[in-house]
Amino acid sequence: MLRKKVVASSGSDRAAGPSPVATSDLGEGPGQVGIFLLRQGLIGQEQLDQALAHRRDTGHILEHCLIELGIVPAATLYNALSEFYGVQIVDLRQVVPEQSALELLPDTVARETLSIPLRVDAGVVFLAAAEPTPELRQRLTSVLGKEARLLLAPADDVRRAIDSHYRVSASVDRLVQVFSAVEGQRQRPADAFGAEAQAEDAPVVQVVNLILAQALRDRASDVHLEPQGPVLRVRFRVDGALCDAMELPASMGPGLISRIKIMAGMNIVERRRSQDGQLTAEVDGKGIDVRVATVATILGEKCVLRILDKTRSVFKLAELGMTPDTHELYSAMVGAPFGTILCAGPTGSGKTTTLYATMSELNESSRNIMTIEDPVEYIFPQINQIQTNEQAGITFATGLRSILRQDPDVILVGEIRDVETARIAVQSALTGHLVLSSLHATDSVSALHRFLDMGIESFLIASAVVGIVGQRLVRRICSSCVEQYIPTAEEMAFYHDTDGPAKEVFYRGGGCNFCAGTGFQDRIGVYELLRITPEIKRLIVGWATIDELRRLAQNQGMRTLRQEGIGLVNRNMTTIAEVIRSIYAL
Repeated sequence: MLRKKVVASSGSDRAAGPSPVATSDLGEGPGQVGIFLLRQGLIGQEQLDQALAHRRDTGHILEHCLIELGIVPAATLYNALSEFYGVQIVDLRQVVPEQSALELLPDTVARETLSIPLRVDAGVVFLAAAEPTPELRQRLTSVLGKEARLLLAPADDVRRAIDSHYRVSASVDRLVQVFSAVEGQRQRPADAFGAEAQAEDAPVVQVVNLILAQALRDRASDVHLEPQGPVLRVRFRVDGALCDAMELPASMGPGLISRIKIMAGMNIVERRRSQDGQLTAEVDGKGIDVRVATVATILGEKCVLRILDKTRSVFKLAELGMTPDTHELYSAMVGAPFGTILCAGPTGSGKTTTLYATMSELNESSRNIMTIEDPVEYIFPQINQIQTNEQAGITFATGLRSILRQDPDVILVGEIRDVETARIAVQSALTGHLVLSSLHATDSVSALHRFLDMGIESFLIASAVVGIVGQRLVRRICSSCVEQYIPTAEEMAFYHDTDGPAKEVFYRGGGCNFCAGTGFQDRIGVYELLRITPEIKRLIVGWATIDELRRLAQNQGMRTLRQEGIGLVNRNMTTIAEVIRSIYAL
């Protein structure tokens, strides 16, 4: 979709349209844009200096910095830039690049120049670019071997379009053909893949690199390599939901798994026993940590890669998505000098993110904060972090004992998995330490019974635990394709059963380029906060049932996960169907 057609046919050639300021008066680089915006009265000199300083710190283009700092609204800025560059604006949310156009420009050049081909018309290649300058047009014309005509699009939109449309499929298909030609019909023993998996130019090595690259571009948190008879199925978990990424020949499976095992320092010969490992890699200039887990299935060895992007910054507590009253109460809890605060939920519910956000709030030079984690996902300055290592005898329990001899104020235990760790954590809280940890449980109230089931005495739990956060992650409605819709009768029944407020219009994502047609983009946390009051303590000591504990907690003001999820629906942040999928009856 094109809007604000400023120059009908000139592409990015400024000579074909009016230019309010002579190029010679503007200087070089971002100063040209900055002075133009100054003369248009859209920004002041102080704001320009602020944006330029931000640009030097982040490396982002000036336009992105102006929007990021909230100096100029995006729509106003890009209308002005359209006039400055003498080009049209293109909406990459709706325009789908043609495959024939994409094949003309290598993805490395597209990422370097922040431009993406859209279509070819009468020998002219139309491209969307974040900075459609005449110099860029000349360079792209040279690379393409055809005339380039530039259109303007926001930098973030261009990056997302490049990630969405430059897939690794073609490269993978070529490597599969090379592998098949060399492999033929030969059958080799499992340990014969070792040498091939170490050669950097081997097809299996390059395929592993391409899979990791595509997973990072798709914002995947996990990669599943699953033998399925004649094929090896590759799936990505994006925003909490699995989706098919590609299919490879089953004969490639052993080689791919061996390569991953070598990178993770695992035993490539052992294929019957489950193994765990960890590797580091660099993809598109970003450093990532990858947790590797393998298991033998009846069709072959399955591998799951958990991707941790080290370039992502840690969330602040206020950014997690807690409602204001929940955030205020939780902040008061973590300000306590001692006690245990738990984050409860299943795998992938954001427990570590909440713990890290909490720790960043507590990180002060006056506190000695120590952690024992598996693995250490983010390195904090001024915090002493310990990585578990079972071969060296460092487990959660032994590491926690060592921490207690280091004069800690705050202790973070990555996960309470066994009764020994649970008992030491409780005793640490009772001896004057603030202990933060996570626990696998369905919700906050169930976490109390997990402690009881481990054999921890009820009176110790009542004395040590200050509060428990039960949490889930639900997908956000994509802001680029939000639309009205009518929920089904079942969805409305669920909404009313949860006492959802009166609401006439409901929204969902219709599906667009930026969300890969899913209607969702990113996720937001859903939190229920159980405060251990004197009345709750009495029920814990009396071994009350989960229903009795939950009923009392709700009477004292706790909102359940289901109620919090419906609150997000009411604020048009997610859909009823997504709440049902992620939370349902809790």
